[in-house]
Amino acid sequence: MRHLPRVLIVEDESSIAELISVNLRHNGLSPIWAEDGESAQREIDAVLPDVILLDWMLPGQNGVVWARKWRSDPRTKSVPILMLTAKSEEHDKVSGLDAGADDYITKPFSTQELLARIRSVLRRRAPEQADDSVTIGQLSLDGATHRVTFAGNPLKLGPTEFKLLNFFMHHAERVHSRAQLLDKVWGDHVFIEERTVDVHVKRLREALGEAGAMVETVRGAGYRFSKSSSA
Repeated sequence: MRHLPRVLIVEDESSIAELISVNLRHNGLSPIWAEDGESAQREIDAVLPDVILLDWMLPGQNGVVWARKWRSDPRTKSVPILMLTAKSEEHDKVSGLDAGADDYITKPFSTQELLARIRSVLRRRAPEQADDSVTIGQLSLDGATHRVTFAGNPLKLGPTEFKLLNFFMHHAERVHSRAQLLDKVWGDHVFIEERTVDVHVKRLREALGEAGAMVETVRGAGYRFSKSSSA
């Protein structure tokens, strides 16, 4: 029997969840509804979904908290998460992406837009991953343990910033456009804006502190990780 992609809908408004569920079923997807994060966790513990539609505003802990939790769990860290929210301000969008969401869709949204974004994350190419260690100057990254140090001191990076740094350090001195970084780091996401790359590069530089200068902006072209800027 053909596997229907399981879509976990984490949404406390039953009318919205039901509307989404009906449309997903009609388009060859298998929806599961959870009205809060705890219920969603039980569903995930039972059967891992292919995609999580996660509402920002939930009873108890909000969607961002759950996104961070699932991103930090080895079992769920690769499951695509789409944030559903009425929040449209830039800093809210950044918060959702920074928590580990793969995409962000603002209510009200059309069914076709939602389906397109779900299909996009389902068919995305797997991002490049390198699990080995790499050291440039005083900056060291261990892909297996997800640890980064500068001059022997540990640095705290978010999951997306870690993936970005991992890619940069394994492809040092090359200039990468925003589109190339989206493809190689995030995967083949048709709908994620190139502006997302700028947000995460800024956060990466901040997290790197003194080593942040190694991530260079190449005007009109993109970004380059420079060995010569290492301290």
